[in-house]
Amino acid sequence: MPARKQADAGHLPHRNLGAAALACMGVVFGDIGTSPLYTLQVATKSASVAGAIAPEAVLGIVSLIFWSLIVVISIKYAVLIMRADNHGEGGILALLALVTPRRAKQSRRRAIIVIIGLIGATLLYGDGCITPAISVLSAIEGLKVYAPQTAQFIIPLTVIILIGLFLIQRMGTSWIGRIFGPIMLVWFLAIGILGIRGIVREPGILAAFNPLAAITYLWHAGPLALAVIGGAFLAVTGGEAFYADMGHFGPVPIRIAWFGVALPALTLNYFGQGALLLNEPNAIENPFYILAPTWSHYPLIVLATMATVIASQSIISGAFSLTQQAIQLGFLPRMNIVHTAGHEIGQIYMPVVNWALACGTLAAVIGFGSSDALAGAFGIAVSLLMAITTLMATFVALHWKHNPLIVYTVNGSFLLIDLLFLASTSTKLQDGGWFPLLISLLICFLMLTWRRGEEIMDQARIEIRQSSSAFMEDRRGIRLTAFPAPRSFSGA
Repeated sequence: MPARKQADAGHLPHRNLGAAALACMGVVFGDIGTSPLYTLQVATKSASVAGAIAPEAVLGIVSLIFWSLIVVISIKYAVLIMRADNHGEGGILALLALVTPRRAKQSRRRAIIVIIGLIGATLLYGDGCITPAISVLSAIEGLKVYAPQTAQFIIPLTVIILIGLFLIQRMGTSWIGRIFGPIMLVWFLAIGILGIRGIVREPGILAAFNPLAAITYLWHAGPLALAVIGGAFLAVTGGEAFYADMGHFGPVPIRIAWFGVALPALTLNYFGQGALLLNEPNAIENPFYILAPTWSHYPLIVLATMATVIASQSIISGAFSLTQQAIQLGFLPRMNIVHTAGHEIGQIYMPVVNWALACGTLAAVIGFGSSDALAGAFGIAVSLLMAITTLMATFVALHWKHNPLIVYTVNGSFLLIDLLFLASTSTKLQDGGWFPLLISLLICFLMLTWRRGEEIMDQARIEIRQSSSAFMEDRRGIRLTAFPAPRSFSGA
């Protein structure tokens, strides 16, 4: 993995780290922070037979989720990949810029790397249309559990909330973070407390800390293993926002918020849900809400709805950063970029990108119509993006002359995990997974077309440009013509 001293540009002063860490909770961790709402439910249903779930399956799945958070999010993204910044910016285009500078010599290898990098970058746009749609829609659909008569209002209400979310983007990520950050802090504290409540009732779930629980279960799961892995992958969706949104806050506040608040809270909640399932296998229908006491159901639905709205913010902010880098690298034409904070260069708002994402998100909500239908489109773009990120990080590490043996060993291990997740989510291709991939391919085509046009224009300018020596000769000729040498007269 890449390892380099972080650039100081764009990083917040030390005294502001606490405030930045709180703000980044509302921008970076929304998606991954709301995954307990559905991850364990989906994974355990994949492993259940006739609605029953075996205790060893519960331990194995909780262990799989926990170690996925440790390996994929904590080690791969938070510790390693976030060390590779391009002037403070993160994301797949930052990796592309580090390994293939814009004016680098053209070659077939470089062209292949550029195409791979662009495909990975544009996957974020496809995911950006799906994540807000499924997050908000799944939260609003919770209303019909207690009030079935509200089903007809779910789509209109979701559309209204999403429009409101995209309208406030012009206020900037700093303002949004100040509003959303405290809400996400309350969310993490709440799900952590619920998790402790479940663990106290069934401490046996702590055996899931042993990675052998996951390995043993998957080894004996047979054909169900791939489906279970696909369900567990939902726990790490949103991890790509760590790197994509790094330019908004810098890596240190993100790491502080992750290791200090988000990771402990998520771990407690997943273990609490697992403890509940050990005691009450029938709670598989909705372990997150059943874990909570009865009196807290409605307040928890309100808090969950707010959290899932916030979950959309990380992908939107990441799309702004990605587009700005694409413009700087010559893959997109210039667009209006509004800097929304004087203390942080990475906090920007891009109207064109904002409303393009809004159109794609609303089309997904109206076109698919339910979170169940959108579930087929969710995950495949993220898993492919993670695999490409690992591949690009390998190129960067080799470009920086790190020990090839270490690079191939570490990155190869991460790539195997990414490919396993990709295989588990690729089964959803026909069920809607084509939607984000189609968006990605269209944007990638536009970027490559614009970049090729720029290269043709650069070549044309070079061909018609007058050389320095020819220019100086012309200047001498003009000067001699305008000011001829005085004639000399000889005496009589």
